Amino acid sequence: MHIQPYLFFDGRCDQAIEFYRQALGAEVVMLMRFGESPEGEAQCAGGVTPPADKVMHACLQIGQTQVMMSDGFCSGKPEFKGVSLSLTVADDTQARQAFDALAEGGEVQQPLSATFFASSFGMVADRFGVSWMVVTASAGAT
Repeated sequence: MHIQPYLFFDGRCDQAIEFYRQALGAEVVMLMRFGESPEGEAQCAGGVTPPADKVMHACLQIGQTQVMMSDGFCSGKPEFKGVSLSLTVADDTQARQAFDALAEGGEVQQPLSATFFASSFGMVADRFGVSWMVVTASAGAT
């Protein structure tokens, strides 16, 4: 069994992809637009037909993890409530770089600092409202 995050950006997926490429070095593994659907005009639940140029499905490789994403309903009102992505990095320098990049245009929820469980830990909501926890890997952690 394998769980992968799937994020819906409601019309801002292209912007999110570019942001994560710059901020985290993400690589696009796959990208399909609604207009490229093999079944012709793709529809979302409820019969909504998104614009053809919007992202129907994309997959980004961020480190060792794949994150899937879409424009979804293209309503312009993405909500990321009750979930946070945890980004584990090798050292404090990487933690600072990732945290600062994710915080650009976003909102720091807990400043990056040393804690009893990691030499660096912080929480930030990026410019799209996605919540991130940035943490350094602990010795012996998997």
